Amino acid sequence: MPMIRLTVPAGALTEEGRVTVQRDLAAVLLRWEGAPDTAFFGAQAWSYLVELPDGAQTTAEDDAPRLLVEVTVPQGALSESRKAGLVQDTTKTVLAAAGLAPDDAPRVWVLVHEQPDGTWGAGGSVIRYADLVALARGNAEQADA
Repeated sequence: MPMIRLTVPAGALTEEGRVTVQRDLAAVLLRWEGAPDTAFFGAQAWSYLVELPDGAQTTAEDDAPRLLVEVTVPQGALSESRKAGLVQDTTKTVLAAAGLAPDDAPRVWVLVHEQPDGTWGAGGSVIRYADLVALARGNAEQADA
């Protein structure tokens, strides 16, 4: 159930970045989550791009664009070191998509939301983290065969 949502002011991304950032962010999320590299898990990594209209984002100091990434994962899916790697790689991916330098990293915020077990449903059923782990193991074994 990994989901990633990037919210940016209109025009904050480069032309190429706007085309590629969603899949790039989904790939970063799956890698840090440790999901098998299969079509099934790739299809479960939903990625949203929300572009705000002109003037919809500002700070008390300036009008430079700020970029917000919200990541939702099952509780327990990410260790502290995996969260740190996810935040670092997500920030780099967003900076590249916006054509920004590493010095602009403070303008990118990454919020990791951990969904408590038993509070996510798909296909009309509650999905538990243990179900996802078992599914991932099965997919990984099939990919190795």
